[in-house]
Amino acid sequence: MTDSGTVSAASAGTWTLGDMPVNRLGFGAMRLTHNADGSPSDRDRAVRVLRLAVEHGVNHIDTAAFYFSSLRSANELINRALAPYPDDLVIATKVGPGRDPSGAWLPLARPEQLRGQVEENLRQLGRDHLDLVNLRVHGPDPIAERFGVLAQLRDAGLIRHLGISNVRPGHLAEARAIAPVVCVQNPYGVNYRRGTDDLLRACGAEGIAFVPFFAIAGSGREAGPSGEESDEIRAIATAHGATVAQVRLAWTLRQGPHVLAIPGTGNPDHLIANLAAGRLELSDDDLARLDRAAESSG
Repeated sequence: MTDSGTVSAASAGTWTLGDMPVNRLGFGAMRLTHNADGSPSDRDRAVRVLRLAVEHGVNHIDTAAFYFSSLRSANELINRALAPYPDDLVIATKVGPGRDPSGAWLPLARPEQLRGQVEENLRQLGRDHLDLVNLRVHGPDPIAERFGVLAQLRDAGLIRHLGISNVRPGHLAEARAIAPVVCVQNPYGVNYRRGTDDLLRACGAEGIAFVPFFAIAGSGREAGPSGEESDEIRAIATAHGATVAQVRLAWTLRQGPHVLAIPGTGNPDHLIANLAAGRLELSDDDLARLDRAAESSG
């Protein structure tokens, strides 16, 4: 199922982010900067993964200036690997969180600090504007002031489209009252939904992309998959000659035509396997079994 010569991100279909068509299978850059043990990644291998992704049809890359290790920056790797950028490549980034040079997390950016974060992404990526900026949120506090700053930067031409990330349902209406929202990024997976199904459906009804993160890692979050999988997921993977990760991605893509996947990896073989999930066809029975397994696991 993972013959690299026939694998394409286009196999999962397309969606339009604002006015930017993208393949629904994209790439998340978070894991480019470090290995599983936390050590810095190999620069040449990370560059190879990025170029391989684009060669296989990936035209939606998710990144952030706060994706870095002691030696690697995801944005700078993207710049080195892909600039001058293909005309159809959409690079989405996030602002709000920040880290100091040691990697320690800083308090969420104040509204007046957001322009500096946008400009940092512009410098690192070597762009004169950003295709898509997501305001990353933490907690239930109102986001209007911060999102309003991004709307002003959009009006000034520094940003093309806006989205929101890690939000509560009420944040979507709050943001849309200020400026158009083209995507919502939230943690979401076959057994990692945390009450997000209604928000996913609301996005579909409004023509807004829903972009899950941790679709493969689930409750493992930044640490990656825990390796503890239900018997149902393993059985379905075996029946299809697929991996558990591919089943998770295929399930994600079946949640609606507006759902985009951004699996990340620093491993070329894993990249090809992830993209191959776009042509894995789960049956209605498979989907029902996965949903039941998720419900029984709580």
